[in-house]
Amino acid sequence: MITRMSHLFVRTLRDDPADAEVPSHRWLVRAGYIRRVAPGIYSWLPLGLRVLHNVERIVREEMDAIGAQEVHFPALLPREPYEATNRWTEYGPNVFRLKDRKGADMLLGPTHEEMFTLMVKDLYSSYKDLPLSLYQIQTKYRDEARPRAGILRGREFVMKDSYSFDIDDAGLEVSYQLHRRAYIRIFERLGLEYVIVKADAGAMGGSASEEFLAVAENGEDTFVRSPGGYAANVEAVTVPAPEPLPVGGAPAAHVEDTPDSPTIETLVALINDRFPRDDRPWTAADTLKNVVFVLRHPDGRREPLAIGLPGDREVDVKRLESAVSPAEVEPFTDADFQANPGLVKGYIGPAALGTTSASGVRYLCDPRVVAGTRWVTGANEPGRHVLDLVCGRDFDPDGVIDVAEVREGDPAPDGSGPLTLARGIEMGHIFQLGRKYADALGLQVLDQSGRLVTVTMGSYGVGVSRAVAAVAESTADEKGLAWPRELAPFDLTVLATGKDPAVFEAAEKLATELDEAGLSVLLDDRKASPGVKFTDAELLGMPTTVVVGRGLADGVVEVRDRRSGLSENVPVADALARLIATVRG
Repeated sequence: MITRMSHLFVRTLRDDPADAEVPSHRWLVRAGYIRRVAPGIYSWLPLGLRVLHNVERIVREEMDAIGAQEVHFPALLPREPYEATNRWTEYGPNVFRLKDRKGADMLLGPTHEEMFTLMVKDLYSSYKDLPLSLYQIQTKYRDEARPRAGILRGREFVMKDSYSFDIDDAGLEVSYQLHRRAYIRIFERLGLEYVIVKADAGAMGGSASEEFLAVAENGEDTFVRSPGGYAANVEAVTVPAPEPLPVGGAPAAHVEDTPDSPTIETLVALINDRFPRDDRPWTAADTLKNVVFVLRHPDGRREPLAIGLPGDREVDVKRLESAVSPAEVEPFTDADFQANPGLVKGYIGPAALGTTSASGVRYLCDPRVVAGTRWVTGANEPGRHVLDLVCGRDFDPDGVIDVAEVREGDPAPDGSGPLTLARGIEMGHIFQLGRKYADALGLQVLDQSGRLVTVTMGSYGVGVSRAVAAVAESTADEKGLAWPRELAPFDLTVLATGKDPAVFEAAEKLATELDEAGLSVLLDDRKASPGVKFTDAELLGMPTTVVVGRGLADGVVEVRDRRSGLSENVPVADALARLIATVRG
């Protein structure tokens, strides 16, 4: 059935929404695809819903192609399964919690590992039932602290999550690769430029973990890649530890006055002037910066954590958050310093840190801080630093933490060349979960020998509603949206321009013929100026626009390609066949 602009539930806007931070948010709102209800919560209008359903169709087709079966769980869930896996606590404030009228604890599902596991446990009991892959496309809820960028980072979103169930790790590897190949086909069909990167499994647990990132300047994720093929999310980059050095040979540690040196740069200049080394000048990389944070654990407990790293690096908070998850990271405030008088702000040194020190503050160091390395660091006294402090001789950290910033030009961990940094939007994440959830919830089956064995699982997610924004982000231009054909709400737009009734009759006739040929048509039949219609057609972003107007007198219509901007005049007699061929490729 032809959809007419005169009846379509849409209102285009000429101005950007005040809260729009990225192009996809701006254009989806202005084109009437989504409307904001509350921070991080959006309604889908008819055009947006058609795009969303197209993404869902692609995902379903590729999941069905690998033999996965679709199910659907409720979004409102009981507390008990999440209690069994400890995620009721671990999720902390990110979960929407509520009580029913009887006082029972409930939650809005952020993800459904527990429910899938319990469903399989309820129905299957033998190795003969496996392997099995189940999936759902469903609305999820997470109470994001900072919802932003429209539907890219919302508190309500549509996600495809699937889970594989196998008798052993070899079976899990097969299921994992099947899903991986399905994801490659999904993202190729979505028309996204994407990369597959090594990822950190975080609180999900498991062994292998990869992310599919849509390359985008406005992406929230930073990833790295090397000329030799290494690719990883920055959270998953590992810094190879240098070989330990002999702890002898360096001068004895000595504390010196270092006035007027509030920054690493001024400190390095001062010590090179007053305490020069014999072998080479001191650099920022020779200083040991000690930064203190507070970890807020899911049970509410606050724990100070000190991190030592070379002074030419900063702590990457996202890497830190990933490393300490499910705890949350908070700044160490003046009130925290007052509560820990053993720490001197700006001059914290290893002597005041560590679980065996008077402060009792856990002290973890960067992998580059190995035995035998020689440092300049705080003396835990105002205006004073200690020089020639040797790790393994003068101090020992409580452990290692790899959370320093990753920089352009750093060597790839696998030796495949220097790293380059880029931004991306996380579109998919696949995990080899192993037996974490099966163990917690007792998912076992009988093997061929009649013994009970614990099932091993994989978890595979795709951001369905996020895909709408990611594609918009990568294809929109200065005029509006520009959908790839497989995602567009309609195959083409037919514009009737001018006031001549013959033009409207010809546009109606062509739209009807296209509709009867099986194409989806948006007919702009409004009594509006050609300029308004052209502007809206570019804003809405259908792949092809057919202009029926002044050229009709010469027996032609104009066919415009939205993405290339090219147009051509096509004889009216040839228009139907030409447009069908264009749409169907």
